Amino acid sequence: MALLFVTPADYASSGTVLNMLGRLSGIWGLSCLLVAAMLSCRVPGFDQPFGGLTKLWQLHHKLGLSGFILLLAHPLLLAFGAAEESLTAAVASLFSTRLALLAGWAALLALMVFMLPTFHLLGEPDYQRWKKLHRLAGITVLFGLSHTMALGRTFPASWHALLWGSSGLLALSAMAYRWVFSRYYGRYSYRISKVSPLADSVVELSLQPLTKPLRYRPGQFVYLRPDALELSAGNGEEHPFTLSSAPSAPVLRICIKALGDASRALQHIAVGSCVTVEGPYGNFLPLSMAPGRSLWIAGGIGIVPFLSYLRHSASQHNALDVQLIYCVEDKAHLLFADELSQLAATIDGCRLTVHFFNRDGPLDSRFVAEHCPDVSARKVWICGPAPLLCRSRAILRRAGVATGDIVTEAFTLL
Repeated sequence: MALLFVTPADYASSGTVLNMLGRLSGIWGLSCLLVAAMLSCRVPGFDQPFGGLTKLWQLHHKLGLSGFILLLAHPLLLAFGAAEESLTAAVASLFSTRLALLAGWAALLALMVFMLPTFHLLGEPDYQRWKKLHRLAGITVLFGLSHTMALGRTFPASWHALLWGSSGLLALSAMAYRWVFSRYYGRYSYRISKVSPLADSVVELSLQPLTKPLRYRPGQFVYLRPDALELSAGNGEEHPFTLSSAPSAPVLRICIKALGDASRALQHIAVGSCVTVEGPYGNFLPLSMAPGRSLWIAGGIGIVPFLSYLRHSASQHNALDVQLIYCVEDKAHLLFADELSQLAATIDGCRLTVHFFNRDGPLDSRFVAEHCPDVSARKVWICGPAPLLCRSRAILRRAGVATGDIVTEAFTLL
């Protein structure tokens, strides 16, 4: 929209062109950040049109990166444009005691502080520290809006106030919901009723509702926040975990693999401990697989959303046309072995094949073709670690599966 208000005078010289590009980079950069802030509200259900919370976060991340780059370019382009007049003018465009200009620098510095860990420049960021740093987004939005409202001159005055005022209000409202009001909506109280060790560093928690139970679809996930002082780490922190239970089950089941301090501590949470569940989120698996044929590829703990769907199908006596390939390192890492075999035998049209890396090597085209000869005619869902997702996509494309028929779910939300 900003391009509609570019005038011939903006092309009068190299300096005016650079000034125009500087103003546009500021407008587009702040717009990206405001939309990213709006997407951060994490209201249960809001993620569905985007294909689930994981894909929404990916869009949020791309918008944040785009805004970051554009806003870094913003003051430099303005300074280069002013340099056509004089070096003094260029320096004055960057450094001034004007409050509006200082607000712009404060916004940019806050943006740099909370964005840099996202790019893993200093290694893998600590999840909780990364979340706390992201609260600086509020400072970026507030000071960025103040800077733009005071100095912006691309839009007519009436448009200027309306556009930035309305978009700023939406962004700040989304952040206010996430940080303050979300505790009153979409959260459910549960108590741990059972802790079932499944393999080394993997447990399944069974949760009994204390009030209204969560309503969800198979394969969705929630944020779990324990209230257990005896935990060695993670008490009061929220982390995402996939639901393994069927929606009709009287208890909520969550599988947790020890991947960090908090998830490792949850392996030993005491029965009777209280937890808060927020959600549901995700849109990985459709509610109904019929009538199409499907191939599911799971890696390690990535079996959980498929297990939830199989438990749901068995409880509803639904038939499927699914070939499930479950990839694990060896038998010691095989989760739910007996139950999966029983479900495959019970559900009409469900076939299970286990791929052991230590026996079969990396998953390859030969293995997939042997156990799913009609793979090119199937829609494929893949859940597991990033290397398996990447390798599986390459195998499936070579087998003739269209890119649009491959659905993936990664383990990271960063």
